[in-house]
Amino acid sequence: MNRPVAQTVMQRASFTGFEGNAIAADQWPGEGLYPILLAPGGGQTRHAWGGTGKRLAQLGFHVTSIDQRGHGESAWPQSGDYSYSAFAKDLVCVAQQLKSATGHAPVAIGASLGGIAGLCAQGRDSSVLSGLVLVDITPTVKVAGVEKILSFMAANIDEGFATLEEASDVIARYLPNRTRPKNLDGLAKNLRRGKDGRYRWHWDPRFLDNRQSGKNQRDDLQAEMIAAAKSLTIPTLLVRGKSSELVSEDNVAEFLDLVPHADFVDVTDASHMVAGDRNDRFSDAVEGFVQRYSSKKPDMVKFK
Repeated sequence: MNRPVAQTVMQRASFTGFEGNAIAADQWPGEGLYPILLAPGGGQTRHAWGGTGKRLAQLGFHVTSIDQRGHGESAWPQSGDYSYSAFAKDLVCVAQQLKSATGHAPVAIGASLGGIAGLCAQGRDSSVLSGLVLVDITPTVKVAGVEKILSFMAANIDEGFATLEEASDVIARYLPNRTRPKNLDGLAKNLRRGKDGRYRWHWDPRFLDNRQSGKNQRDDLQAEMIAAAKSLTIPTLLVRGKSSELVSEDNVAEFLDLVPHADFVDVTDASHMVAGDRNDRFSDAVEGFVQRYSSKKPDMVKFK
């Protein structure tokens, strides 16, 4: 089903997390039948979804892109709680606030950490979402890929970068197959400039403390994600970067066994950073998924 392109203007919005923490957001008000909630990956900000958010809003959907706790312009919680449970609880709160404002539970599109939060949130409260898109994340993943990502995030965490170009060099070494942008304005949105004039990643360094807390936490998270996946009844889409360093073909097969009604799209020429690597193909896949259900009221949608 094709919709006419709507003219949308991005607005700033704010939500409240489960600890009373402020959650910053960009919002494209639309006339869709249900809202869409975009949750970025760890270390990313809401700006990672700019292109996708605008495209979905032009189709008529009410789109909200958030900075997760401790990221971007969202508050750094005094508790320092960056557990996976905390991110899931925040997402429940944001989804409930969207439902209250629009009358409909949102479709969540979550990349990596955002996908973990979305899946675990739905596992805790089956009424919180009307649909779920997981972007390059499954209950089981390649441990080596996790370690590679954490190593990249920890690079220059204390000393930061003297210039945007220096930060761009680090990203280019991590993502050698991605075309390096000539304009670094987009990169600047993912960095904060300290009083010393140096640039640092736009997230609380304490975030990594939870990520590096060991095997027991990973096992607990995996068990919760598997249980949540088994309980899914809402429309579900898994999007994987075909060259992903995190999600293997075996991981995909395991997920589809857990969620037999789920759709799956493999995006060629994309790694774990699917939306950034091939935003055109990623957005096409997501648009096709949400448009399939756009002619029905969200509380009536059931996967065929």
